[in-house]
Amino acid sequence: MLLRSLLFLVSATLAAQGFNGYYRYPDIHGDKIVFTAEGDLWLVSTGGGLAQRLTSHPEEETHAVFSPDAATIAFSASYEGPTEVYTMPATGGLPTRWTYEGDPSLVNAWTPDGKVAYQTRAYSRVPDYQVVTIDPAKKVKEVVPLSQASEASYDATGETVYFVRPSYHRNVTKRYKGGTARQIWKYTRGTPEAIRLTRDYDGGSHHPMWHNNRVYFITDRDGTMNLWSMDENGNDLKQHTQHVEFDVRYARLSGGKIVYQRGADLWLYDIPSGANEKLDIRLTSDLDQLREKWEENPAQYLTNASLDPEGENIVLTARGRVFVAPAKSGRFIDFTDKSGVRYRDAVFSHDGKQLYALSDESGEFEFVSLPANGIGEEKPITRDGEVLRFEGVPSPDGKGLAYKDLMERMYILDLKTGRSTKISTLDNYVGNPAWSPDGKWLAFEETADNLMTRIVLYELSTGKRHFLTTDRANSVSPQWGRDGKFIYFLSDRSFTSLVGSPWGPRQPEPYFDARFKIYHIPLQKGVRSPFRAADELFEDTDTEKEKEKKAEELAVAIDLEGIQERLAEIPVPAGNYRNLSVSEKSLYLTERETGLEAKIHLKGVQIGNAEVELKTIVENIRSYALSGNGKKLLVRRQNNFYVIDAGTSEVKDLGKQQISLKGWKFPIIPREEWRQLYTDAWRMERDYFYDKNMHGV
Repeated sequence: MLLRSLLFLVSATLAAQGFNGYYRYPDIHGDKIVFTAEGDLWLVSTGGGLAQRLTSHPEEETHAVFSPDAATIAFSASYEGPTEVYTMPATGGLPTRWTYEGDPSLVNAWTPDGKVAYQTRAYSRVPDYQVVTIDPAKKVKEVVPLSQASEASYDATGETVYFVRPSYHRNVTKRYKGGTARQIWKYTRGTPEAIRLTRDYDGGSHHPMWHNNRVYFITDRDGTMNLWSMDENGNDLKQHTQHVEFDVRYARLSGGKIVYQRGADLWLYDIPSGANEKLDIRLTSDLDQLREKWEENPAQYLTNASLDPEGENIVLTARGRVFVAPAKSGRFIDFTDKSGVRYRDAVFSHDGKQLYALSDESGEFEFVSLPANGIGEEKPITRDGEVLRFEGVPSPDGKGLAYKDLMERMYILDLKTGRSTKISTLDNYVGNPAWSPDGKWLAFEETADNLMTRIVLYELSTGKRHFLTTDRANSVSPQWGRDGKFIYFLSDRSFTSLVGSPWGPRQPEPYFDARFKIYHIPLQKGVRSPFRAADELFEDTDTEKEKEKKAEELAVAIDLEGIQERLAEIPVPAGNYRNLSVSEKSLYLTERETGLEAKIHLKGVQIGNAEVELKTIVENIRSYALSGNGKKLLVRRQNNFYVIDAGTSEVKDLGKQQISLKGWKFPIIPREEWRQLYTDAWRMERDYFYDKNMHGV
C-alpha cells in the first residue's frame, strides 16, 4: 500500500510539472507570452512554467499576436480550409473570422491604432505577398502599397512600416546569399518609395522589430541566425545574441523584451540589460501525438512494388515497411516488428525465397535479406554504406545484385561476401541494370560526357566494359532476349516535331514527339531477326519443347566485333515509349499520350514475323512489371494492383485480376518514427547537398 501511494505521488508530481513541447511563433506583451505547440495556441508567463491551452481545434493555429491593449489575440488558422485571419480574447473564447481571401493569410502585427496587419497574395496581380490591414472595429481593409512585402511591423506612430522582401519561401539553407535572401525595408506614409535598410549584406535579414528608434532583426552575419539591431536608417549595426548551433527562427518584441524561437525552445532577451535566457515552459497535455496510431490506407505511401519470379506474390514497400501480398489467395505477410527502421525498395530474390531490401537500422542504408515467407531472421548483406543506394536487381543465378547509388555509380554486389564492385566509370547518370539470362553479363545505361545516354555491357568474368550503342543518340531500357540471342532497347532516333515552323509571335522551338523506336542487336554475327519475314533461306524447325530445353542450357556468347553496326529496327511506329521488358514470346513497354493530361498505356508486340503490331493491353496505368519467368504482368492503376497473364491481347475485365489489399493496415508508434525521420532527413541533407564538404559545417 505504501509503495502504491508513493508511485501515485510521483506520477501526480510529474503531471503537475508538465511536459516539454516544441514551441513556435511566440509573441509577448507585458508578462505574457502566446505561442503555438501541438498545433494549438498556449499562454504562459515570461517566467515560464505551466502553459495554458487557449485553443483545441484539430486544425493548426499559428502567428498569434497580442493587440496593443493585450485584450485580444490575432492569429492565422485553417478552420474552414484556407488559412485565414481570426481573433479571440487573450484569456480564451470563441474565435472570430476576419478574412475570406482563399489564399494563405498570415498575421504580422497590430498597428498602434488597433488594426491587424497580415500578409496575403490575394490582392497581388503576381504570386507575391502584400501587406493588408483590417480594422476590426470598422471592418475596413486597406492594402498597403508595397510590392513583395511581408513580415510587417510598425513604429510607435504607425506612420512607418518595416517589412521584408522578397518573402520567406521556406528555404532555410545555411548561410544562403543570393537573390531570394530576405532583406529589410522601410516605408513611411507619404514618401515616394520604400528604402532598403540592409544594404551591407547579401545574406538573409528578416523579422524587423522597431523599438526606441532602433530596428531589431534576425540575420546570419556571423554564420548563425542571431538577434541584431540597427538604427532607423540601416546603420550602427550591433549583435545581441551569439548562438552558434541552432538558428533563431522567429522573434517578436514588446516593452524592451524580445521573445524568440531557437530549436524547439523559446528564449527571452532583455534589451536594457542584454541578458537572455531559455524559458522553462511545460505543457499539460494528453500527448495525443505520441499515442499509437493505425495507418488505415498504406497504399497512399507506397514507394515500391515488385512481383515474385512466378507471378504469385507481390512485395510492397510502404511508409518504410515491407509486406508480401498474394496475387490470388494465400497469407498476407508483414515485416513491421521494427517500427523505428526504414526499409526501401524490397524485391524478390531470383528464386522467390528471399527478399532483398535496403534497411537503415545501422545508421546507413545497407542491403539485407528477409525470408519471403516471413519465417526466419533478417540477415545483413552489406556493412559499408556511405551514401543513399537504390533498388537492387538480382542476377538469375542468385549470386549477385546490381544497384546504383546517389552519386550515379553502378555496382554489382556479391551476395555471398557482401562486397560491391563498381562497374561504371564516368559518375554521370547510370540506370536500368539488366542481367543476361545466364548471369554472366550486365547491361545498363550510362550517360557519356556529351550527355547522351548509351548502353554498356559489363562482362563479369573479365571485368571489361563494352559499348553496345554509340553516344550519338540516347539509347535506354536494355533488355536481353530470353534465348540469349538479342538485346532489345529503346532509342530516340525519330524526329517528328509538333511545331510546324520556328517562326511566329512566340518563336517556338521544335517540340519532338514520338521520339523513341524499338531496336534490337544480335549478339552473334549472322543471327537472323525474328521479325524478318520468312524466305527460302530460313525455316524455324524447333518445337516449343526444344526451345525450352535450349533456354535451360543457355550460355550467352557475344561477338563484340562490329556489334554496334548490327543494330536493326523493329517494324512498329515510333512513340513516347518507356520501360521495355521481354518475355519469351513478346515485348512490353509503356506509351505516353501527347498533351497535358496524357495517360500512360501498357502495350505489347509478339516476337515474330507473322503479325508485327504493337497492341494496347491495359489503358491508363501508372506502372507495370514482368515476372521473372516472363508469364505474368503486374499492373498498377492508381493505387490498385493487378496480376494478368503475359499476352498481347487487350484485357477487357481488369477488375477480376485485382490483388486484394483489403484489411491492409498496421500500427505506428510516433516516437520511434520521429527518431527515424530525423535521422533520415539528416542523411538526405548530407547526401543531396551540392557541397560535399557541407560548407565546413
